[in-house]
Amino acid sequence: MKLFGTDGVRGKAGEFITPFLAMKLAMAFGESLPKKTGKILVGKDTRRSGYMIENALVSGLTAIGYNVIQIGPMPTPAVAFLTEDMRCDGGIMISASHNPYYDNGIKFFDSEGNKLSRNLEEKIEKRYFENNFELKTEKEIGKSKRIDDVIGRYIVHIKSSFPKHVNLNGMRIVLDTANGAAYKVAPTIFAELGADVITINDKPDGFNINQNAGAMYPEFLAQKVIEYRADIGFALDGDADRLVVVDEKGNIVDGDKLLGALAYYLYKNNKLKNNAIAVTVMSNGALEDFLKKYGIEVFRSAVGDKYVLEIMKEKDLNFGGEQSGHIIFSDYAKTGDGLVSALQAVAYLIESGKTASEAFDLFKLYPQVQSNIAVSSKPPLDKIEGAEKILKDVENAGYRHLVRYSGTENKLRLLIEGENEKKAKELLNNLIEFFKSKLS
Repeated sequence: MKLFGTDGVRGKAGEFITPFLAMKLAMAFGESLPKKTGKILVGKDTRRSGYMIENALVSGLTAIGYNVIQIGPMPTPAVAFLTEDMRCDGGIMISASHNPYYDNGIKFFDSEGNKLSRNLEEKIEKRYFENNFELKTEKEIGKSKRIDDVIGRYIVHIKSSFPKHVNLNGMRIVLDTANGAAYKVAPTIFAELGADVITINDKPDGFNINQNAGAMYPEFLAQKVIEYRADIGFALDGDADRLVVVDEKGNIVDGDKLLGALAYYLYKNNKLKNNAIAVTVMSNGALEDFLKKYGIEVFRSAVGDKYVLEIMKEKDLNFGGEQSGHIIFSDYAKTGDGLVSALQAVAYLIESGKTASEAFDLFKLYPQVQSNIAVSSKPPLDKIEGAEKILKDVENAGYRHLVRYSGTENKLRLLIEGENEKKAKELLNNLIEFFKSKLS
């Protein structure tokens, strides 16, 4: 059985993510880390099940001799930052990101605030299933303490990423915090930088995280941007590592257009390291063609911000992201950070001297059509008879395809991209029919 998905361990709370799983996973994590300071940081989002999981994690970690620092509801990127800043051996975030309240998850970070390598994830899984942990006794048992004022450290860190010569005075911004982990920190940061801030969905009750709110439902933010005549709107997801932007007309800015604008902003200010960025295979080809005009190279990774980060490290880059809104400015954050991204976006907007609808519309996207089909099994795609030929037919027609299994669900995800939407739909329907016959 495999525990780790695309981003940590995730599932329905009380069913898959149980206190027993959390406790064992914490012990496996702790015993797989190099022990230096003997401290591990634990944060969470606003889900009710976070209490249950947090207590189980603390129990497991203290049982094997770690001291635990509990910081309560904080964004995932804050946990990554604070793990390194507070000299911990590792960090744990309890969150299922953009999923509904009834799901939860456990994300891990190493001592430098980085997401774990696949090798370390495999080591943790091995220890989990071996189930023979070295429990401590007497004075070697760990302790835990809750610290509620670390939010200040994170606010100072985030504000330091914002250009000092840019002023937010007179800028009206609507923030949608998804009733999630950034409900306190996000409005505080923008207000301290001088913006006129209107915050929505900032009253978590344990069950309303991501519920018709945040990055998954930006149409509600769009309505408020128009209603309040705001200059721009920002929607975060439940753990605030994802960002969706809405312009002053209430239009939702496509994720690839956002990546393109931010890459151009860094390039124009001579801050784009090695004149290249990293994106995933999901990004639109028009983004790549737009950036080529400026000599900016585009590298593609598998889906998942951790894989984008791997490419960034391999190619020595400082910018990358996913069209879904996970954007990484590695000069300021070790992982996708919705608040860092929002500050960079508003800095670009101000320096451009344009409205948001103009500033974030630098190129036209190629038509993309997508579909998901339920599958009963996940055999390697190259082992499915006839798959190579039908995919080659798509390429020969001059269209880009992406066919991959979901990392968290029993689904096959299909995407076709090209100049003619009608032809793209025809090719997609051929793929749907073929793979349904093989996998349903």
